[in-house]
Amino acid sequence: MDTIASLFSFITWPVSWVIVQFHTLYGAIFGDDTGWAWGLSIVSLVVLIRICLIPLFVKQIKSTRNMQVLQPKMKAIQERYKSDKQRQSEEMMKLYKETGTNPLSSCLPILAQSPFFFALYHVLSAIASGKTIGVIDQPLLDSARQAHIFGAPLAAKFMDSEAKVQALGASLLDVRVVTAIMIVMMSASQFFTQRQLMTKNVDLTVKTPYMQQQKMLMYIFPVIFAVMGINFPVGVLVYWLTTNVWTMGQQMYVINQNPTPGSKAQDQYLGRLLKSVTAHGEVRGRTKRNTVKRIVSKGSDRNDIERKFITGLAKLGFAAQEDGTLIKSDTALAESESGAAQRRQQPKRQTKAQRQTGAAQQAGAKDTDSTESGSKTSLQKPDASQDDKPKPAGKPASGSSRQAKSGQRKGPQRPKHPSKK
Repeated sequence: MDTIASLFSFITWPVSWVIVQFHTLYGAIFGDDTGWAWGLSIVSLVVLIRICLIPLFVKQIKSTRNMQVLQPKMKAIQERYKSDKQRQSEEMMKLYKETGTNPLSSCLPILAQSPFFFALYHVLSAIASGKTIGVIDQPLLDSARQAHIFGAPLAAKFMDSEAKVQALGASLLDVRVVTAIMIVMMSASQFFTQRQLMTKNVDLTVKTPYMQQQKMLMYIFPVIFAVMGINFPVGVLVYWLTTNVWTMGQQMYVINQNPTPGSKAQDQYLGRLLKSVTAHGEVRGRTKRNTVKRIVSKGSDRNDIERKFITGLAKLGFAAQEDGTLIKSDTALAESESGAAQRRQQPKRQTKAQRQTGAAQQAGAKDTDSTESGSKTSLQKPDASQDDKPKPAGKPASGSSRQAKSGQRKGPQRPKHPSKK
């Protein structure tokens, strides 16, 4: 780790300068040698870095969503050109170019943050070794070595020996308890961040290997953080825990305000938006109007959640416009009610066994009706009307049910089994 950190030594001067400026501010409030002054300086460094990385985070979100949408097409290309790897790569690059997707965009925030992380590690390692670095001179070095966070020095590690910890003015038990709690919190925040991404902000209609990969990373990343955390100084653990909490909160905001289409989060978001329209009679806020605008522009390409939202607006008597606003529309309400009535009038689909039973009952009822009608005809006495002409002898009555056709059995016919029809 020290070798990797030394590769980013060129940025240690800016990082140390930012920490010293924040330390000057917090030192005036809490005291120069307190853990609060140095700890909050590290936290403020994280906040400053993450604010600068917000544009990259927006690109990461767009890239991740585009990758989710492209997964079915990518899978089709892999199946089509599985025997030609060069053609497969060419088609993949062509697909990325046409859609404006960059697979590396999802890693930009981590890559951009890595130099600051290793530079901070380099600074804290120098403090632990008693060496001045960057703008941290000897007085600031002595102040940082005296700073403790809940009894653990900023430069102490979980795996440090008792002699090294005592040289920093602390006990080994305090250092290991504090670092263990911070490692667990760091791993738990990483797991929760990845879990809420998989359970709420993933398009459930797209089942691809990409989702399985993300699900695997949900369990691998916390383990990696736990293994690496035992070799991190307390100051680096403060840095990494702060950035994980920031990422978790930032992602929660994105999921609630700009969810992935087709995800559970989008269903919840549009449900809240529909309640807001019911209460106020309009779409409030530019972000919400942009959401309605995107749904309207999709037309027939809307997913089930978006179609349900448009139907809900129609039931309220509103029609969404291309600019994201709503207008009162009796036609939309009438179409919604007529569509609901048609859906209610549709007969319930029967199972195969129910259809066979119904067919057998209908066949039996027809045969019974024909038998009863034939018996009634044979038992009734013909009226001795003068208009009726006597029928010639020897010729049977054509309407009599007692005379069976040739080749047929006399009497009522047994219903055939439905499977023989």
